Amino acid sequence: MSSLTATDRPVRARCAVAALFFTNGFLFANVVPRYPEIKSDLGLSNAALGTAIAAMPLGALVLGLAASPLIKRYGSARTAVVSQLLMGFNILLVGTAPNFAVLCLGLFLAGSLDAITDVAMNAHGLRVQRRYGRSILNSFHGLWSVGAVVGGIAGAGAAQLGLSLAVHLAIVGALTVGSALTSSRFLLPGPEDAERAPGNGADGTEGTNGAAGADGAAGRRSWLRRPVLMAFALLGLITAATAVIEDAPASWGSNYLQNELGSSPFIGGMAFMALQGTQTVARLLGDRVVHRLGDRATARIGGLLVLVGMGVALLWPSVPTTVLGFGLCGIGIATIIPAAFHAADEIPGLWPGAGITVAAFLLRVGFLVSPPVIGLIADAESIRLGLVLVPVAGLALLATSGILDTRRTDDPVHGGDTGSEAGTGTDSAAARAR
Repeated sequence: MSSLTATDRPVRARCAVAALFFTNGFLFANVVPRYPEIKSDLGLSNAALGTAIAAMPLGALVLGLAASPLIKRYGSARTAVVSQLLMGFNILLVGTAPNFAVLCLGLFLAGSLDAITDVAMNAHGLRVQRRYGRSILNSFHGLWSVGAVVGGIAGAGAAQLGLSLAVHLAIVGALTVGSALTSSRFLLPGPEDAERAPGNGADGTEGTNGAAGADGAAGRRSWLRRPVLMAFALLGLITAATAVIEDAPASWGSNYLQNELGSSPFIGGMAFMALQGTQTVARLLGDRVVHRLGDRATARIGGLLVLVGMGVALLWPSVPTTVLGFGLCGIGIATIIPAAFHAADEIPGLWPGAGITVAAFLLRVGFLVSPPVIGLIADAESIRLGLVLVPVAGLALLATSGILDTRRTDDPVHGGDTGSEAGTGTDSAAARAR
């Protein structure tokens, strides 16, 4: 079979998607270091600020499911660009909110728009990946992480320099708008299933080369098929387990290191930095591993790293073993969410973007539920016991990774070499949902 040549690859589209991911990570990370200033300017209590911040995940859960209908109607490219444009304007509302209610509204809209952007840019990234004929989605997520780090540094620097919130976030918003408008010129045109093989359309029909896709009652029946529900149940477990692993050092790592292991405040922050740092590097390099091993084998190795890394850290608790354990967790989960989004996007019989929308929704539910569950266990016993959920989540990744694809590449258009395990991909989420 022929493989892609350099001229076949949509390099400009890949750069445009990369810019969307980087900017999405960069945008709101600028706000986080300035929360204390927002709290002071509005005279908010800690509880009030926490309530306002909670409006973000609430908005993501309430309106994030609108991503699939928007992609179906307008396409992933336009949806991603417009929602990111709106995020650029909305960030100024957050920074200049005159009162608590407006701040809550701005953060609610930020969460909603971010959820829609997240699904749309992942859906378009998968279109570009299909054109490339090999895994590239992990590099996009790696650039998101880089953008978040750069944004956090920029926000902290602006606060240190005393730059007003309005000026700072106006600059960030303008950069976001400029990036989105520039990216829009180079994204892939055409329908969402243009890169899929005939007979593998997103609606379960023959794609753009066959009959018109089923809609209405037929589309609703697709959701109710038992294999589709089973696929989403397994993907939900994967995303929820990943959320537990990723959130644990952010919500509880510093508390655990300082209060139960006696570290300094600076070292306490190393739990979060260890996971984020290793995850970023592993995402930037992860496409090579996925290309060679496939999503399933990579996820199993990742689950094993989490299970062993944090299992050892909790059995023999110390500052070094804990930081190392969370670092291994970052490597372990680096490619899991892109793999889950890929698997969800391959489920036939659904609207374009529907699979990713549901997978992203389940991921956000995991992030919402994980902190209080560990907190309840910590109150009853100890944070150390609560963190046992992390290796348990690693075990869950090992148990559920069979739903992920075994193929070492994805090239339905150009017929690239998919390796010895490719073939029909009979063990993938798509095949199980047929």
